[in-house]
Amino acid sequence: MDKFWNDNLEVKEELVEVVKIMKKRVKSSNKLISDILLDMVNNSGKMLRPAFVIISAKFGNYDRKKILPLAAAIEMLHMATLVHDDIIDNALIRRSKPTIQAEYGKDYAVFIGDFLFSQSFLLLSDNINVANLKKVSKVVSRICKGEIAQFESRYDINITINDYLKRIAAKTAALFALSFYVGAYESNCGEELSKILGSIGYNIGIAFQIIDDILDYTGEESVVGKPLCNDIRQGVFTLPLIYSLERNRDEKIISLIKKRNYCEDDIKRIVAFVQQNGGITQSKMLAEKYTKKAFDKIAMLKDSPPKQILIDVTTKLLYRNY
Repeated sequence: MDKFWNDNLEVKEELVEVVKIMKKRVKSSNKLISDILLDMVNNSGKMLRPAFVIISAKFGNYDRKKILPLAAAIEMLHMATLVHDDIIDNALIRRSKPTIQAEYGKDYAVFIGDFLFSQSFLLLSDNINVANLKKVSKVVSRICKGEIAQFESRYDINITINDYLKRIAAKTAALFALSFYVGAYESNCGEELSKILGSIGYNIGIAFQIIDDILDYTGEESVVGKPLCNDIRQGVFTLPLIYSLERNRDEKIISLIKKRNYCEDDIKRIVAFVQQNGGITQSKMLAEKYTKKAFDKIAMLKDSPPKQILIDVTTKLLYRNY
């Protein structure tokens, strides 16, 4: 279990049980598939989305027999999107380990991703009402559309901040919001409170992704768990570069970006351009804006133990070192 949860033992203990549920669900008669998936489950990172299901459920009538399988299903859904995302990006490293497509090939990765999707929806069908199952399906559709939009906008030097925000809303914030909403709703919190918690998840998701994109420029590979500046190499232009290009349309940089096949010196020049033109600073300011929105929504909640957990987790998550 990731050390992120060491200060929240109540959540950590529940996530340990979520991992056990996932291990049971990914077992297959095919030993290789089982081994691949068990390794992936054991290397599942912070497990934020299932944690959000659990935390939001604690605002209502918490039934762990119902909520923990639901949390496991949401995490398996997320895992499936990561497997397919790595295929598209041709990513070699995920969480400091070789990706499935790097180690076993794209064919196996596609099958593994599809298998995870199927197991996720089987688990959901037993633990969620039909209306919320439709919401999950819509979020999966939105994630796919976000991935398509990102793919179509590769190497686009005219991508706007609004385009970027729509993209990360689909890719990241939508599933964060869903995790909060379904955990609350399935615990009988009512529509109003469930929507507030969903909105908190959405704003956390936007801020989280912006911070993640900043770390792609400023972080350490050993901490981030994947190669830095990989988005640039893939032609995926994130907020720091978008801000910088809005401020400075330097012809040399534009010409460099358009050539697409970047060497390491090219990457260093683009990073320097971003740093010199305030892209990192501006991105931090927008992340802080969405962080404030999240905390303003949290302030609307009645004082309670789960509210304090939510404050602690959000603070730890969104005030990471750049």
